[in-house]
Amino acid sequence: MKIKEVLSSVLKSAVEFEMLIRNPMLAVRIPRAKVVNKHRAKPYLTPEEFDRLLVLVDEPYASMIYVAVHSGLRVSELIGLRWEDIHADSLTIDERYCRGDWSVTKTPGSSATIAVDPSVIERIQRLRTLEVELNWGSQGARRRIKVVRSDGPKDLVFQSIRKGGTMNDQNIVRRHLRPAAEKLKMDLKKATWRSLRTSRATWMCEAGVDPKSVQASMRHSQEEDHVFPGGTDQSKHLAEFERRPDTDSNARA
Repeated sequence: MKIKEVLSSVLKSAVEFEMLIRNPMLAVRIPRAKVVNKHRAKPYLTPEEFDRLLVLVDEPYASMIYVAVHSGLRVSELIGLRWEDIHADSLTIDERYCRGDWSVTKTPGSSATIAVDPSVIERIQRLRTLEVELNWGSQGARRRIKVVRSDGPKDLVFQSIRKGGTMNDQNIVRRHLRPAAEKLKMDLKKATWRSLRTSRATWMCEAGVDPKSVQASMRHSQEEDHVFPGGTDQSKHLAEFERRPDTDSNARA
């Protein structure tokens, strides 16, 4: 799978430079050899746990977590978001960044423009003016820094505070998400990026959204084990799910 991603990234560049007409790796399918235990429930946060966790996480990481849960993006897609991908009521996912490597999305079906709740767009847009205070230097000095240094179309939405580059998903879990879970005496298996994505899918199912709609919203190739049969009035349930308020008061522009 890793080799496929590297080749796909190289061939994508060849297409961009008009050396190829299309990327042939997009049509390649590699069968999964991993045996999945369908009877083992994946850890997830309840809405109440998520709200309590969010207020303990500093910005801009709290906004990353909020967007992750309310959009269903994988963390590699979240880190790869650029300002040109942010629209009035939707997000475009067309690339991902994972621990040093840029590549195409996990599957062709993952590359899409998805509708999101207005609160997601509002949360992202307020990052443009958000500042945080950090320890700076060895003398205990404090410094206020803008979380978004540059917001041109090609600039990243979520930028490393100190250097302005790409975020490190493992550092965010280790330094922010997991310590917040520890303060709440929460199962640390719930304090992962995977758990955040599972949480959204589970909340949608519990709200009665049809499994096929959950599958489409999460851009799954097939229904996963946290997707259970729901009610029939999916539009009503999805609207009720998306009306969950932004309860975090930690972000200040």
